[in-house]
Amino acid sequence: MITRRALGLGAIMSGVTGTLMWRLRDMQLDQADAFRLLAEENRINLRLLPPTRGLIHDRNGVLLASNEQNYRVVMTRDDAGDIDLVLARLQQLIGLEDDTLARARADMLRNRPFVPVTVAERLTWEDISRVAANAPALPGVTPEMGLSRLYPLQADMAHVVGYVGPVSDRDLAGEERPDPVLLIPRFQIGKTGVERAEESRLRGKAGSQRVEVNSVGRVMRELDRVEGEQGENMHLTIDARLQNYALERLEGQSAAAVVLDVNTGDILAAASAPSYDANLFVRGISSKDYNGLLENEYRPLVNKCVQGMYPPGSTFKMVTALAALEAAETDGRERVFCPGHMDVSGNRFHCWKRAGHGRVDLVSALAESCDVYFYEMSQRCGIDRINAMSERLGLGLRYDLPMTSVASGLNPSREWKKRSRDADWRIGDTVNVSIGQGYVLTTPMQLAVMTARLASNRAVLPRLLRDPLERSLPEAASLDLRPEWLEMVRRGMTRVVNDRRGTAYSSRVVDPTMAMAGKTGTSQVFRITQAERDSGIRRQEDLPWNRRNHALFVNYAPIDNPQVAVAVIVEHGGGGSTAAAPIGRDILLAALNEGRPPLAAYPTSQRNRISAEQSEMDDRLRDLRSFRVSRA
Repeated sequence: MITRRALGLGAIMSGVTGTLMWRLRDMQLDQADAFRLLAEENRINLRLLPPTRGLIHDRNGVLLASNEQNYRVVMTRDDAGDIDLVLARLQQLIGLEDDTLARARADMLRNRPFVPVTVAERLTWEDISRVAANAPALPGVTPEMGLSRLYPLQADMAHVVGYVGPVSDRDLAGEERPDPVLLIPRFQIGKTGVERAEESRLRGKAGSQRVEVNSVGRVMRELDRVEGEQGENMHLTIDARLQNYALERLEGQSAAAVVLDVNTGDILAAASAPSYDANLFVRGISSKDYNGLLENEYRPLVNKCVQGMYPPGSTFKMVTALAALEAAETDGRERVFCPGHMDVSGNRFHCWKRAGHGRVDLVSALAESCDVYFYEMSQRCGIDRINAMSERLGLGLRYDLPMTSVASGLNPSREWKKRSRDADWRIGDTVNVSIGQGYVLTTPMQLAVMTARLASNRAVLPRLLRDPLERSLPEAASLDLRPEWLEMVRRGMTRVVNDRRGTAYSSRVVDPTMAMAGKTGTSQVFRITQAERDSGIRRQEDLPWNRRNHALFVNYAPIDNPQVAVAVIVEHGGGGSTAAAPIGRDILLAALNEGRPPLAAYPTSQRNRISAEQSEMDDRLRDLRSFRVSRA
């Protein structure tokens, strides 16, 4: 007899059994695909493939930044098990440094366990072969071949092209939705220069790879691969040959030189000396090397072409001259007497020539760099007109260039002084500014732009990127400076170099097809104190190097049909006529003569010396033929 309890138990058991059977059927049939996917995921890894970074060329197709083959070893924490044991085995196999292992271990612990981490790179084929042969004892370790950034011209382009380095937390903090490829440990992105400014174009897009791994994490086979998109190749306006020459010409100095195409604004060279090998940063610079760069008083890490801000000295006098002409405070032919000084508001302002220049007009004042003439003109036209003309000629502006920390300089005004110093503008401030001293600060790039604008009467803007297929560029807007004003200023700049009384006569060019106009400048860094004079310090040469005056020179050529403008600064070089003008002449001649100044362009008395200097440089100048590549 079946009791009511038995029937109840039977019903419960039947219900449980039915539920289990239904669940079994659901898992085996309805959810089979989902569980198969989970099983696949246990043995299949999906990995991002870093994109190939775009190449960077100069205007003639010379390779400035390329990619080289790089053998490396990566490790996945999820598949490795005991990571310390596996790292120790790797160290025995390929002799890794303790610091390398510590960094790899930190990267693995910081990232998700399934993310492959680069343990070591730039290994030899023998190292990679040993790792592959010992794969069973190295779970989670995979030997790979990838690409790494290479700068073939080493120090020549460090300040322009920049360099790449591993993604940092600071880099990620600046990304609202970071590209997944940035999360790949030790993935490299642009840190300075064009590499940083054009990162989004150069990086490309990541690909993906599905690989099958065994129980110890060893890759068995590749199941699928989707190639990424290579980054965009870029061409700069820089002429690598001229850049190399300019850097060699600046050898041993803390200096900068900028060369512009007067008609297009193309930056043909932007040399900042001393430079450094950008490859050191790609490969992981040592503390010793990095501290050596930081502690060098010549500041090799600074791009002086766009970051360095200096009083322009007498190279600013063309600004004051044009401001006075536009204000109709002089016709340029009027003569001003220079006794060697001028008293203004109870203060005496000296001319560089203590005995004075006598009576000078605008052209001779520029040629002989008479300070008193410009003191007088500045009081007539005032700071407002000087400020406006300075901006019109390109000073005090931050140019939109793909370079690091481009400075705007300082074009002072009444409003600026009130805002920044909480003080009123004084006439003495105007007098100082009139000769490029006082508050005014410029960069070599700005001085090159100013020179190109004076040579062309157009609002030339500097540019660093170019399309190799471009045929022509629209002409820059006119500055609307009267031709007769510019004619006087240019005549003064011509006499600076070509008149016996000109301040740069010793740096003249005797070949009329390359004859140049220019302007020297010397900007005071520190004044020699009375105590120093009493102790016997009378000349700049008696001061420590870092207290001497800066030397400047700006020039353009040919005079009748300007093509190239140059600006040179030699930090603490002394006088512009002795330190900067010879460099400016050589670089300009190199620009006009496609890489090497012709000896016939120099005065006969200088040719033996110039020939000896060129022979010394020939051993250092780089042969760029092997670095030329197709633009395709």
